[in-house]
Amino acid sequence: LSYLMVTAVFSLGNSSDAFLIIRANRDLGIATMLVPVLYLVFNFVYSALSIPAGLLADKVGRRRVALMGFAVFAGAYAWMALAGSAAAAWGVFVLYGVYMGIADGNGRALLGEFSSDERRGTAYGAYHMVVGLAALPASVIAGVLYDQVSHAAPFWVGAGAAVLAAILMLALVPETKRSPERAA
Repeated sequence: LSYLMVTAVFSLGNSSDAFLIIRANRDLGIATMLVPVLYLVFNFVYSALSIPAGLLADKVGRRRVALMGFAVFAGAYAWMALAGSAAAAWGVFVLYGVYMGIADGNGRALLGEFSSDERRGTAYGAYHMVVGLAALPASVIAGVLYDQVSHAAPFWVGAGAAVLAAILMLALVPETKRSPERAA
């Protein structure tokens, strides 16, 4: 349950990737015709790092890798909040790809470590329900902040949510029995 709470906190700050694209295009000067290339770079980095990140999680533990993912996400979102050029946007999308490579599969693998065999399907259903239910308010909040406060505000909220999720993970989510961290 505590892992789902951490997931909910993080997900409330993780608005649609469309906000990254809008900021890059409208505010930072990425030409519309280069937006697909920008997203391709993100996906390439994400894909290239997924297996190495999984191997790292197998070696050092999924909880540690999840914490690294929160840190990289916070860094990417803070950078997007501070970004002032097209070059920064390219860097943010590379870093965001690093985050996705680290975190995407690892989050579900960590969930599997907390789930009993009898309730694993229920656990994955609950996890995706939490992420899905948070997606709409996260993006509505980001849209209001983008329009009413500043174009950087949704990214500061996302970075803050990632930091808070990391703190909650450290405080509430125990190491798992299967984690290499326990053996160390």
